[in-house]
Amino acid sequence: MNRREMLALSGAVAAATIAGCTGDRQSPAETEATATATTTTDTPTETPNDEPPTGEPSVDDEQLAALAAGNAEFALDLHRQVASEQGGNQFLSPYSISVALAMTYAGARGTTREQMEATLHYTLGEDVHPAFADLQAALEARETARDPVDGGEADAFRLAVANALWGREGYAFSADYLDRLDSNYGAGLRRADFAGDPDGERERINEWVADRTEGRIENLLPAGSVTPDTALVLTNAIYFMAQWARTFDPEDTEDGTFTALDGGESTVPLMRQELKANYADLPNAQAVELPYVGRDVSMVLLLPDEGEFESFEQSLTASRLFGVFEAMQKRIGDVVLPRFEFETEVQLSAALSNLGMPAAFGSDADFGGMAEGDGATLAIDEVFHKSFVSVDEEGTETAAATGVVVESSLPPSWGELRFDRPFLFCIRDRPTDAILFYGRVVDAGAAQGDE
Repeated sequence: MNRREMLALSGAVAAATIAGCTGDRQSPAETEATATATTTTDTPTETPNDEPPTGEPSVDDEQLAALAAGNAEFALDLHRQVASEQGGNQFLSPYSISVALAMTYAGARGTTREQMEATLHYTLGEDVHPAFADLQAALEARETARDPVDGGEADAFRLAVANALWGREGYAFSADYLDRLDSNYGAGLRRADFAGDPDGERERINEWVADRTEGRIENLLPAGSVTPDTALVLTNAIYFMAQWARTFDPEDTEDGTFTALDGGESTVPLMRQELKANYADLPNAQAVELPYVGRDVSMVLLLPDEGEFESFEQSLTASRLFGVFEAMQKRIGDVVLPRFEFETEVQLSAALSNLGMPAAFGSDADFGGMAEGDGATLAIDEVFHKSFVSVDEEGTETAAATGVVVESSLPPSWGELRFDRPFLFCIRDRPTDAILFYGRVVDAGAAQGDE
């Protein structure tokens, strides 16, 4: 079934589909994971569940607002960094990235923890974990949002978030760490045979991601990203599909010219409608907000003035973005918006290091809170992120996933190896171990060629 068919479903059918995805019914993958969990001899905390956090809110509104503000600041920092590195169209889920790294941060200590706090704009200390739990619970509640205008169920609205933890078989993870991730992120531990079958486990993780993003995010972890040294993989997946509160009429869509950042022109389908919506006329830009059914979730579009895109993008901060939200008022006007669809795939270790948290990726990484005894030997190898977005006359479909791959040890350093005395050497064919050349150097002074 394609997205247009899904968006055309009735509210009752949509609600039933959502219940099937988030309720008690298990998918085949979940059934297999649960069966595996029931046969393990690990601690009770090592039980995959995929269920969102439940219970009463753990933090107050002020703390939840601080989490949202910090995440917005991180979103803009990361967007600028990735855009400067890669250029072109970009689409990230800062929420997905931040959640995956928050689960990693829960085990960080010392300088590693301090750098992650500053880079990710975590201002709540240990309260960041229950704050993320409350935020996820709030997002899960959007699935049953009612339209405040007519009181009806959302015709087509899905928002699903899932977290998971994949740990190497036999590795002694801290019970406190596992409990924190289970209670705040619903991320029970799945044991994985990284030592014996790293690529098979990589495919298993990728299947979990694809299942929870309706197949939109495939192969999150590329070949070679999981190795026998992998101790832990932390994953977040988010899927969103919603119909506009007021859809665009396809009959009004016409081809038109889009002028790219470099001045090049292309012909694209331009959707059009006249509507009453939140709008703001800002210094050097305009903004409009297009709500989805249920009206709790919306798309805010920012259009910098001609020639001002790069300066506006670089100067946008969380406080300025929130100021845009506050400045918008109900107005009537025309919106002309291109249909678009694309994917983004990035590896974030360089960007995150440049933003201020290199310690998490280096030999000095300290994730002592993750494991019993030797957590200081853990370091993040890479942070993988993939995302998808599609916008058309009927609505929007997006999906994203983040995988944090944690290695159990970095290659040990041998210090300095000085070949300043006689030595042997050979040239070999690695696949066959055939020795092609073999020799020795006992007098480097006599081996300087024609000088």
